[in-house]
Amino acid sequence: MPNMSLKRVPMPHQEPDVRNKNFSEVALGFTPEMAIEEASRCLNCKTRPCVSGCPVNVNIPDFLMHLSKGEFEEAYQVITRTNGLPAICGRVCPQETQCEGKCVRGIKGDSVSIGRLERFCADYHMKNVSTLPEKPESNGRKVAVIGAGPSGLTCATDLAKLGYEVTIFEAFHAAGGVLIYGIPEFRLPKEIVRKEIENLTALGVEIKTNMVIGKVLSIDELFDMGYKACFVGSGAGLPSFMGIEGEDLVGVFSANEYLTRTNLMKAYQQGYDTPIMKSKAVAVVGGGNVAMDAARCAIRLGAEKVYIVYRRGLSEMPARKEEVEHAMEEGIEFKCLNNPVRLLPDENGRVKAMECVEMELTEPDESGRRKPVVKEGSNFLLDVDTVVIAIGTSPNPLIRSTTPGLDTNRRGCLVVDEATMKTSREGVYAGGDAVTGAATVILAMGAGKQAAKSIDEFLSDKQ
Repeated sequence: MPNMSLKRVPMPHQEPDVRNKNFSEVALGFTPEMAIEEASRCLNCKTRPCVSGCPVNVNIPDFLMHLSKGEFEEAYQVITRTNGLPAICGRVCPQETQCEGKCVRGIKGDSVSIGRLERFCADYHMKNVSTLPEKPESNGRKVAVIGAGPSGLTCATDLAKLGYEVTIFEAFHAAGGVLIYGIPEFRLPKEIVRKEIENLTALGVEIKTNMVIGKVLSIDELFDMGYKACFVGSGAGLPSFMGIEGEDLVGVFSANEYLTRTNLMKAYQQGYDTPIMKSKAVAVVGGGNVAMDAARCAIRLGAEKVYIVYRRGLSEMPARKEEVEHAMEEGIEFKCLNNPVRLLPDENGRVKAMECVEMELTEPDESGRRKPVVKEGSNFLLDVDTVVIAIGTSPNPLIRSTTPGLDTNRRGCLVVDEATMKTSREGVYAGGDAVTGAATVILAMGAGKQAAKSIDEFLSDKQ
């Protein structure tokens, strides 16, 4: 019989006044008893709406059924039939708007904690199973994957399982993409990413780092080297700025730079000589998950005051509800309906204050969106010595500028056929943030999975 409790089993967490001073993982994970109790809340619906809400179509009811019986490894094996990065997805996916958002239990109570249970299964496997997957027999065909982020890793995994000889070309010195440079340790421990990538290399995937495609090699040169198809999963790492006075001052960072210094370059660890501001007061401009990550890193790096400055209201904030709540609990001050208009320097050319204006929202337009407009005469100064701009990113133009015939849209994103992830160049496929602009890890993974299927069909037809 299902557990008919309307409330989900709570996840243990570090206390806010403890965790805001360290970079250890905030959520501590379920015990086996907690996982079994929560999994037994699944009704095993015939229509399985949760599966339709998952971009990689994990067979959620089946893995929950095994989990409710204490069959932890069997549950893990169900997940990994379609999801190659379960420990990551269980931590960073916005389940509340995807699988859990479709859960029938959510109609009259809490939805089943699908993401937390996925994490439990993956963590259990990592702790208790040491064997790595075996490399499938090669089919002799080579495929190049550009970018070792979630989209590229997923595409490479699926192709490797089909016997393709896959090489990933990664611009950074380490694989993982946004998983290692963008998402902080306290949300996604890098050891978890390393272990997921270890499974990938066991399948025979070669990862070449420090390979900036468009500089070191072009896509055309990859084809000349014998690669029969190419997947572009290069992400959207080019930061956007506001274009206001003072953005060139010392102490102003893009969120990408700030998070990369903190995460990939390990500025939070004493043993690393990573240049980063030792700030007293930090303002993070933006309201998405990246803004939350930057603000929560800032307070852990020792800032006395950290502000989120966002031009719309709290209810319009695009960040995950859980991340907003965690930030508030950790002492970050939210200044909603405010917008920067100018950054002021001190005598040394370092930012010393942010001039802001108050905003108000108009009535909803045809799309239902309320537009923020300035309240005249509402200017005020916010004393800060560090400003982090987290208002979005776009794809780097390097690949499109060095690949003739590769169509892009006005935002610089690669244009693909959404059903197949084909680009305008034969044999070239793309997915993730390089196509959509900055989006979620799981959507990028879904695109990588679809591209792998299409590449297999394309190359099978060419035999």
